[in-house]
Amino acid sequence: MALVSMAAFTAPKRRPKPYKARDAAYTVGGNPGYYIASRPRPYPMTRQQIKVANVARECGIKPGISKADLQMKMKDCVGPKMR
Repeated sequence: MALVSMAAFTAPKRRPKPYKARDAAYTVGGNPGYYIASRPRPYPMTRQQIKVANVARECGIKPGISKADLQMKMKDCVGPKMR
């Protein structure tokens, strides 16, 4: 079970189960516990990434369009705008 908030989250550690070898004196592995971490911030976009995102939005490129539509938009719309 994970408790999620806006800035941080906590979750159980994923550890191997405790085991004991035949010739070992004590059991090893399986340290129980939880960890607390902050959520990663999104990286800032570079100028080139911003330009490509704006051109793709203007040209109507989005996930799920057909390959033929993508090829036509790349040739007719994206090419001239990126020059």
